[in-house]
Order: sequence, then C-alpha cells, then structure tokens
Amino acid sequence: MNIARLAHFGFFTLPDYSMIAVASAIEALRMANRCAGRPIYSWTIHALNDTPVPASNGMAISPTRKLGRATPPDPLPDLLFVCGGVDVRSVVGQPHLAALSRLAREGVALGALCTGTFALAEAGLLDGYRCAVHWEDAAAMREAFPAIELVNELFVLDRNRLTCTGGIGPLDMMLHLIEAKLGRVIAEHVAVTFILDRIRPSGERQPIAAGDRVTPDQPVLARAMAMIESRLDEPALPTAIAAELGLSLRQLQRLFRAHLNETPAGFIKSLRLHRAQTMLQARDLPVTAVAMACGFGSSAYFASAYRAHFGYSPRAERQLRAIAAVAPRTASLA
Repeated sequence: MNIARLAHFGFFTLPDYSMIAVASAIEALRMANRCAGRPIYSWTIHALNDTPVPASNGMAISPTRKLGRATPPDPLPDLLFVCGGVDVRSVVGQPHLAALSRLAREGVALGALCTGTFALAEAGLLDGYRCAVHWEDAAAMREAFPAIELVNELFVLDRNRLTCTGGIGPLDMMLHLIEAKLGRVIAEHVAVTFILDRIRPSGERQPIAAGDRVTPDQPVLARAMAMIESRLDEPALPTAIAAELGLSLRQLQRLFRAHLNETPAGFIKSLRLHRAQTMLQARDLPVTAVAMACGFGSSAYFASAYRAHFGYSPRAERQLRAIAAVAPRTASLA
C-alpha cells in the first residue's frame, strides 16, 4: 500500500466506539487541508446502515453512510478504518465481520483504531500481520488470536493493514501519513497548530504507567518494572534486577515477553530514551552528560539509539522545539 496516495478515508463506527480516536484522526486530515491551502483529504463515516452510531460518550457523528459497494457518487474510501471502543467483543456481530470480509475480497485496504483491531482479527483479516491495539486489550487479544503478531507500538503499517492504538494515537498516525503525502513542513505545521511538542514515530511504545500494564497476579513483574524505573542510570541492569528478585536472566526475559511482549533490555532502553528526551527539552545540558545520566555507555551509541527511536538526533531535539515554537508565528505572518 502506497500511503502517499491515500486521500479518502472511511471510518466504520462500531457501537460504543472511542470518539477521541476517531476525532483525532479526522481533525488531523481537516487541519492538513487547511495548512496546505487546498482540499487534499476527504473522509466519510460508515455504519451497517445510514443511522449514526453512538460512541461510548453517547454522541454520534453524522452524516453516516451505509457501508456497501461503491456506487457513484459514493466511491469506497482508499482505506477504511474500523473504529472500536469499550467492550468491543460484545458489539461485533456476524454482519460486521461479513462486511469486512467482503471489502477485503474487493481489495479495499483496511485499518483499525483503538479496539477496532479486534474486529479485523475476528474476521481473520490480520492472520500473519503485525498490528497494534490499545494496551488494555493486548493481553486478551494475544491469547485469542495467536496467528497475529501484536506489538506494543502506537501504530503499525503492514502491507495493506494499518492498525492504531486509541486515545490520541490516531493523531500521530495521521501525521505520519500526512508527512508521506505532503512533506515534513505540513506535518509539523499540523502538529504545532494542535500544540503537540513532537510527532511520535510508529515504533514508539504506548506511554502507559508500569503499574497499569501489570495485572495484580504479577507482583514479581510489577516489582521488576518499579526497580528498573528507579535505577535507569545503572549498567547491566537486567542482570542485577534478576539476581535481586531471585530469578535467572532468562526467567526475567520470559516474564517480560509473556506479559509485555518485549525484553527487559527493550523496556529499559525505551525508558532511558524518554528520560533523555525530557532532559534535553527541559535543561541545557551537553548531550554527553544526558547520555551518561540516562545510563548510555557512550554518546555515539546514545545518538544512534535516539535517532532510531525518535527519527532525529539528540542535538536536533532542541532545534525542532525551537522551530515548533516559531512556526505558528511564521504562519500567522504569511
């Protein structure tokens, strides 16, 4: 799927869908049109019939179109997002699955916002794909659908499937699509207009508290995560944590993979990078000093890891924030 060619997005609303997820995606498209100065993107709301579907907050988006075959002047969207929300398993029925399967056979690219990923998985349309879902549903989905590769990332593009977490994660995803089509300048303009401090990349972990990601029956894992977060500047941290918990390093790795779908080293690296970003944004410290304070052994490795995670170097962090601060003023003078 060539994401630079996507222009018409459809949103298939399931009962009790997340309004913030859908609104974040649509508002990004609207603002991109405004920043570009011309109507680049269009969007349509879909349901099994033409009756607006209430979101989990009781509100509904209209006008709503019946999801069906393309009939002039209503062509099918370039990509259709399935929009889920609370208790998605109880609202996805055979009519929803049949509609999605038919669209897939017709070659429509499919995506999901929040728990809409469940509907695609239930229809068998994510087997063999990498995908994302809101962290609250990740464990249950991983158990129910072993044929899909569920990853802890904000959004995932895998061939003709584009899945995204909930909340404002869809805004980050749309900024990624906007950049691919219209360039970095327009994407940054949209971001600063919405008062975002940066555009988060697709591979970024969902920023959730450690305690929220661990079920009460995993006290050892919760303790390990708390110990890690309080000692990020220490070298060889996974080995030390495992020893203090009376576990082997392999046992600790299995614990993290089973419940967080990542290794202790990956968890530590991500936390260190986010702490480094906060320090770079808030304090005028040399990059080398930030690297050492956050547990990176060398400034070269720190710079490489930072660029791979955020898409730009540590030295560019302050420059990007300065550009973001100036952009709204420049736009107002144009």
